[in-house]
Amino acid sequence: MRPLPPAFLCLSLVLVSACGAKRFAPPSGPGTPFSGYASAYDQATGDCRAVKTMTATLALSGRAGTQRLRGRVDAGFAAPSQARLEGRAPFGRPVFILVARDDAAATLVLPRDNRILRAAPPAAIVEALAGVALTPAELRAAMAGCGFGGAPADGRAYGDWLVVDTPDASSYLRRTDGRWRVIASTRGPLTIEYRDFAGGRPSTVRMRTAAASASGGAPTDLTVKLSDVSINVTLEPAVFEVEMPEGAEPLTLEELRRAGPLAPAAGASRNQPPPRLRRSAGASAKAESGERQRVGVGPHAH
Repeated sequence: MRPLPPAFLCLSLVLVSACGAKRFAPPSGPGTPFSGYASAYDQATGDCRAVKTMTATLALSGRAGTQRLRGRVDAGFAAPSQARLEGRAPFGRPVFILVARDDAAATLVLPRDNRILRAAPPAAIVEALAGVALTPAELRAAMAGCGFGGAPADGRAYGDWLVVDTPDASSYLRRTDGRWRVIASTRGPLTIEYRDFAGGRPSTVRMRTAAASASGGAPTDLTVKLSDVSINVTLEPAVFEVEMPEGAEPLTLEELRRAGPLAPAAGASRNQPPPRLRRSAGASAKAESGERQRVGVGPHAH
Protein backbone atom coordinates (compact mmCIF):
# COMPACT_ATOMS: atom_id res chain seq x y z
CA MET A 1 0.00 0.00 0.00
CA ARG A 2 1.39 3.40 -1.00
CA PRO A 3 2.06 5.73 1.92
CA LEU A 4 0.49 9.16 2.12
CA PRO A 5 2.97 12.02 2.34
CA PRO A 6 2.60 14.53 5.16
CA ALA A 7 -0.21 17.08 4.87
CA PHE A 8 -1.13 15.92 1.37
CA LEU A 9 -4.75 17.05 1.45
CA CYS A 10 -5.55 20.17 3.42
CA LEU A 11 -8.62 20.66 1.18
CA SER A 12 -6.40 21.39 -1.86
CA LEU A 13 -5.02 24.21 0.23
CA VAL A 14 -1.76 26.06 0.06
CA LEU A 15 0.22 27.63 2.85
CA VAL A 16 -0.41 31.33 3.29
CA SER A 17 0.31 34.04 5.80
CA ALA A 18 -2.59 36.22 6.90
CA CYS A 19 -3.69 38.37 9.77
CA GLY A 20 -6.54 36.85 11.73
CA ALA A 21 -9.73 38.77 12.45
CA LYS A 22 -10.48 39.80 16.00
CA ARG A 23 -11.77 36.86 18.00
CA PHE A 24 -15.22 36.78 19.52
CA ALA A 25 -15.05 37.43 23.26
CA PRO A 26 -18.10 36.04 25.10
CA PRO A 27 -19.61 38.14 27.89
CA SER A 28 -18.57 37.08 31.37
CA GLY A 29 -20.31 36.92 34.71
CA PRO A 30 -23.66 35.48 35.80
CA GLY A 31 -25.81 37.74 33.63
CA THR A 32 -29.45 38.64 34.25
CA PRO A 33 -32.29 36.13 33.79
CA PHE A 34 -34.16 36.82 30.55
CA SER A 35 -37.65 35.35 30.36
CA GLY A 36 -38.04 35.94 26.63
CA TYR A 37 -35.03 33.86 25.63
CA ALA A 38 -37.09 31.21 23.80
CA SER A 39 -38.86 33.68 21.51
CA ALA A 40 -35.59 35.56 20.87
CA TYR A 41 -33.84 32.30 19.96
CA ASP A 42 -36.74 31.31 17.72
CA GLN A 43 -36.43 34.61 15.86
CA ALA A 44 -32.65 34.32 15.56
CA THR A 45 -32.73 30.77 14.20
CA GLY A 46 -35.99 30.81 12.23
CA ASP A 47 -34.41 31.34 8.82
CA CYS A 48 -31.56 28.86 9.27
CA ARG A 49 -33.81 26.16 10.75
CA ALA A 50 -35.89 26.41 7.57
CA VAL A 51 -32.86 25.45 5.45
CA LYS A 52 -33.48 21.88 4.29
CA THR A 53 -31.06 21.90 1.37
CA MET A 54 -28.13 24.17 0.68
CA THR A 55 -25.38 24.44 -1.92
CA ALA A 56 -22.47 26.87 -1.78
CA THR A 57 -18.86 27.49 -2.67
CA LEU A 58 -16.80 27.65 0.50
CA ALA A 59 -13.59 29.71 0.39
CA LEU A 60 -11.47 28.60 3.34
CA SER A 61 -8.53 30.33 4.96
CA GLY A 62 -6.78 30.18 8.30
CA ARG A 63 -4.98 27.52 10.25
CA ALA A 64 -5.59 23.83 10.85
CA GLY A 65 -3.06 22.33 13.20
CA THR A 66 0.34 23.79 12.36
CA GLN A 67 -0.52 24.81 8.79
CA ARG A 68 -1.94 28.00 7.37
CA LEU A 69 -4.46 27.10 4.71
CA ARG A 70 -6.45 28.50 1.82
CA GLY A 71 -8.68 26.77 -0.72
CA ARG A 72 -12.16 26.23 -2.13
CA VAL A 73 -14.74 23.52 -1.58
CA ASP A 74 -18.01 22.93 -3.45
CA ALA A 75 -20.57 21.90 -0.83
CA GLY A 76 -24.07 20.46 -0.89
CA PHE A 77 -26.20 19.61 2.14
CA ALA A 78 -29.65 18.09 2.58
CA ALA A 79 -31.72 17.28 5.67
CA PRO A 80 -31.52 15.32 7.71
CA SER A 81 -27.86 14.31 7.39
CA GLN A 82 -26.60 14.27 3.80
CA ALA A 83 -23.52 16.08 2.56
CA ARG A 84 -21.21 16.28 -0.43
CA LEU A 85 -17.89 18.16 -0.27
CA GLU A 86 -15.49 18.48 -3.21
CA GLY A 87 -12.04 19.97 -2.68
CA ARG A 88 -11.40 22.01 -5.81
CA ALA A 89 -8.04 22.21 -7.54
CA PRO A 90 -7.00 25.10 -9.84
CA PHE A 91 -7.70 22.78 -12.78
CA GLY A 92 -8.66 19.19 -13.50
CA ARG A 93 -10.30 16.75 -11.15
CA PRO A 94 -11.14 17.46 -7.50
CA VAL A 95 -8.51 16.68 -4.91
CA PHE A 96 -11.10 14.87 -2.82
CA ILE A 97 -14.80 14.00 -2.82
CA LEU A 98 -16.56 13.36 0.48
CA VAL A 99 -20.08 11.93 0.36
CA ALA A 100 -22.27 11.13 3.37
CA ARG A 101 -25.88 9.96 3.52
CA ASP A 102 -26.09 10.05 7.31
CA ASP A 103 -24.07 11.01 10.38
CA ALA A 104 -22.67 7.49 10.83
CA ALA A 105 -20.73 6.60 7.67
CA ALA A 106 -19.19 8.42 4.72
CA THR A 107 -17.03 7.72 1.68
CA LEU A 108 -13.94 9.74 0.80
CA VAL A 109 -12.42 9.44 -2.69
CA LEU A 110 -9.09 10.90 -3.79
CA PRO A 111 -9.55 10.91 -7.60
CA ARG A 112 -6.02 12.10 -8.37
CA ASP A 113 -4.41 9.39 -6.29
CA ASN A 114 -6.89 6.55 -6.75
CA ARG A 115 -7.44 6.03 -3.02
CA ILE A 116 -10.74 5.47 -1.23
CA LEU A 117 -11.86 5.51 2.40
CA ARG A 118 -15.15 3.72 3.03
CA ALA A 119 -17.67 3.64 5.89
CA ALA A 120 -15.85 6.04 8.21
CA PRO A 121 -17.64 8.52 10.49
CA PRO A 122 -18.07 11.74 8.48
CA ALA A 123 -17.24 13.93 11.50
CA ALA A 124 -13.92 12.11 11.87
CA ILE A 125 -13.10 12.62 8.17
CA VAL A 126 -13.94 16.34 8.35
CA GLU A 127 -11.76 16.67 11.44
CA ALA A 128 -8.86 14.92 9.69
CA LEU A 129 -9.23 17.25 6.69
CA ALA A 130 -9.94 20.58 8.38
CA GLY A 131 -9.54 20.22 12.13
CA VAL A 132 -13.20 20.51 13.19
CA ALA A 133 -15.31 17.45 14.02
CA LEU A 134 -18.78 18.17 12.59
CA THR A 135 -21.39 15.78 11.25
CA PRO A 136 -23.27 16.51 7.99
CA ALA A 137 -26.27 17.81 9.96
CA GLU A 138 -24.00 20.01 12.07
CA LEU A 139 -22.21 21.34 8.98
CA ARG A 140 -25.52 22.31 7.41
CA ALA A 141 -26.62 24.08 10.61
CA ALA A 142 -23.26 25.83 10.94
CA MET A 143 -23.15 27.05 7.33
CA ALA A 144 -26.80 28.16 7.47
CA GLY A 145 -26.17 30.33 10.55
CA CYS A 146 -27.70 28.25 13.34
CA GLY A 147 -24.49 27.48 15.22
CA PHE A 148 -24.91 24.09 16.84
CA GLY A 149 -28.70 24.30 16.88
CA GLY A 150 -30.74 22.58 19.57
CA ALA A 151 -33.77 23.52 21.64
CA PRO A 152 -33.46 26.52 24.00
CA ALA A 153 -33.28 25.57 27.68
CA ASP A 154 -32.27 28.78 29.47
CA GLY A 155 -31.27 32.35 28.75
CA ARG A 156 -29.62 35.37 30.35
CA ALA A 157 -28.85 38.91 29.29
CA TYR A 158 -25.53 40.76 29.32
CA GLY A 159 -26.33 44.31 28.27
CA ASP A 160 -27.16 44.08 24.55
CA TRP A 161 -26.08 40.41 24.43
CA LEU A 162 -28.36 37.44 25.05
CA VAL A 163 -26.91 34.00 25.82
CA VAL A 164 -29.21 31.05 25.17
CA ASP A 165 -28.22 27.60 26.39
CA THR A 166 -29.24 24.42 24.59
CA PRO A 167 -28.62 20.93 25.99
CA ASP A 168 -25.00 20.78 24.71
CA ALA A 169 -24.12 24.30 23.49
CA SER A 170 -24.55 28.03 24.09
CA SER A 171 -25.57 30.60 21.46
CA TYR A 172 -24.74 34.31 21.68
CA LEU A 173 -27.46 36.53 20.24
CA ARG A 174 -27.46 40.24 19.44
CA ARG A 175 -29.91 42.54 17.71
CA THR A 176 -28.90 43.36 14.14
CA ASP A 177 -31.14 45.29 11.76
CA GLY A 178 -33.96 45.21 14.28
CA ARG A 179 -33.97 41.48 15.01
CA TRP A 180 -32.11 38.90 17.04
CA ARG A 181 -29.36 37.03 15.23
CA VAL A 182 -26.91 34.31 16.21
CA ILE A 183 -23.48 35.93 16.38
CA ALA A 184 -21.61 32.97 17.86
CA SER A 185 -22.15 29.50 19.27
CA THR A 186 -19.91 27.42 21.50
CA ARG A 187 -19.75 23.73 22.33
CA GLY A 188 -16.81 22.41 24.31
CA PRO A 189 -13.58 23.72 22.75
CA LEU A 190 -15.22 24.67 19.42
CA THR A 191 -16.59 28.15 18.70
CA ILE A 192 -18.53 29.14 15.57
CA GLU A 193 -18.70 32.87 14.78
CA TYR A 194 -20.78 34.72 12.19
CA ARG A 195 -20.08 37.97 10.32
CA ASP A 196 -21.05 39.87 7.18
CA PHE A 197 -24.79 39.27 7.23
CA ALA A 198 -26.55 39.62 3.87
CA GLY A 199 -30.20 38.87 3.30
CA GLY A 200 -30.50 37.72 6.89
CA ARG A 201 -27.74 35.10 6.61
CA PRO A 202 -24.04 35.27 7.41
CA SER A 203 -21.61 35.16 4.51
CA THR A 204 -18.57 34.61 6.74
CA VAL A 205 -18.26 31.74 9.22
CA ARG A 206 -15.30 31.34 11.55
CA MET A 207 -14.64 28.05 13.33
CA ARG A 208 -11.94 27.75 15.94
CA THR A 209 -10.94 25.44 18.74
CA ALA A 210 -9.64 26.92 21.97
CA ALA A 211 -7.42 23.91 22.67
CA ALA A 212 -6.27 20.67 21.10
CA SER A 213 -8.96 18.59 19.44
CA ALA A 214 -10.41 15.47 21.01
CA SER A 215 -8.18 13.34 18.81
CA GLY A 216 -5.07 15.10 20.10
CA GLY A 217 -4.43 17.51 17.22
CA ALA A 218 -3.40 21.15 17.48
CA PRO A 219 -5.94 24.03 17.64
CA THR A 220 -7.77 25.11 14.49
CA ASP A 221 -8.81 28.60 13.38
CA LEU A 222 -10.62 28.47 10.04
CA THR A 223 -12.60 31.17 8.23
CA VAL A 224 -15.17 30.17 5.60
CA LYS A 225 -16.57 32.70 3.12
CA LEU A 226 -19.74 31.53 1.40
CA SER A 227 -20.64 32.43 -2.19
CA ASP A 228 -23.01 31.13 -4.87
CA VAL A 229 -25.39 30.11 -2.09
CA SER A 230 -28.66 28.39 -3.03
CA ILE A 231 -31.23 27.53 -0.36
CA ASN A 232 -33.91 24.83 -0.52
CA VAL A 233 -33.17 23.85 -4.10
CA THR A 234 -33.86 20.34 -5.35
CA LEU A 235 -30.85 18.06 -4.94
CA GLU A 236 -31.18 14.76 -6.74
CA PRO A 237 -30.13 11.55 -4.97
CA ALA A 238 -27.13 11.28 -7.32
CA VAL A 239 -25.57 14.34 -5.64
CA PHE A 240 -24.92 12.20 -2.59
CA GLU A 241 -23.40 9.33 -4.52
CA VAL A 242 -19.85 8.93 -5.76
CA GLU A 243 -18.42 6.77 -8.51
CA MET A 244 -15.89 4.29 -7.17
CA PRO A 245 -12.58 4.60 -9.06
CA GLU A 246 -11.45 1.48 -10.87
CA GLY A 247 -8.71 -0.29 -8.98
CA ALA A 248 -8.67 2.25 -6.14
CA GLU A 249 -6.44 1.38 -3.21
CA PRO A 250 -8.05 1.42 0.24
CA LEU A 251 -7.29 4.27 2.61
CA THR A 252 -7.74 4.08 6.39
CA LEU A 253 -8.91 6.83 8.70
CA GLU A 254 -5.66 6.56 10.61
CA GLU A 255 -3.66 7.14 7.41
CA LEU A 256 -5.79 10.19 6.69
CA ARG A 257 -5.22 11.53 10.19
CA ARG A 258 -1.46 11.00 9.95
CA ALA A 259 -1.32 12.82 6.61
CA GLY A 260 -3.77 15.61 7.47
CA PRO A 261 -3.12 19.08 8.89
CA LEU A 262 -3.47 18.01 12.53
CA ALA A 263 -0.55 15.60 12.29
CA PRO A 264 2.14 16.94 9.92
CA ALA A 265 5.32 14.92 9.64
CA ALA A 266 8.32 16.03 11.64
CA GLY A 267 10.68 18.20 9.65
CA ALA A 268 8.10 19.28 7.06
CA SER A 269 8.71 22.84 5.95
CA ARG A 270 6.05 25.38 6.85
CA ASN A 271 7.13 27.57 3.96
CA GLN A 272 6.31 25.09 1.21
CA PRO A 273 2.92 23.85 0.02
CA PRO A 274 1.89 20.27 0.86
CA PRO A 275 3.55 17.72 -1.46
CA ARG A 276 1.58 15.68 -3.95
CA LEU A 277 0.64 12.15 -3.06
CA ARG A 278 3.31 9.71 -4.21
CA ARG A 279 2.03 7.16 -6.70
CA SER A 280 3.32 4.76 -9.26
CA ALA A 281 2.95 5.19 -13.02
CA GLY A 282 0.43 2.36 -13.02
CA ALA A 283 -1.64 4.01 -10.30
CA SER A 284 -1.58 7.29 -12.23
CA ALA A 285 -2.88 5.56 -15.34
CA LYS A 286 -5.69 3.93 -13.36
CA ALA A 287 -6.64 7.27 -11.81
CA GLU A 288 -6.77 8.89 -15.26
CA SER A 289 -8.87 6.08 -16.74
CA GLY A 290 -11.26 6.11 -13.75
CA GLU A 291 -12.18 9.78 -13.91
CA ARG A 292 -15.80 10.21 -12.86
CA GLN A 293 -18.55 12.35 -14.28
CA ARG A 294 -19.03 15.43 -12.13
CA VAL A 295 -22.22 15.73 -10.11
CA GLY A 296 -23.00 19.41 -9.67
CA VAL A 297 -23.10 21.19 -6.33
CA GLY A 298 -22.52 24.79 -5.43
CA PRO A 299 -23.21 27.21 -8.28
CA HIS A 300 -23.98 24.35 -10.68
CA ALA A 301 -26.78 22.81 -8.62
CA HIS A 302 -30.21 22.50 -10.18
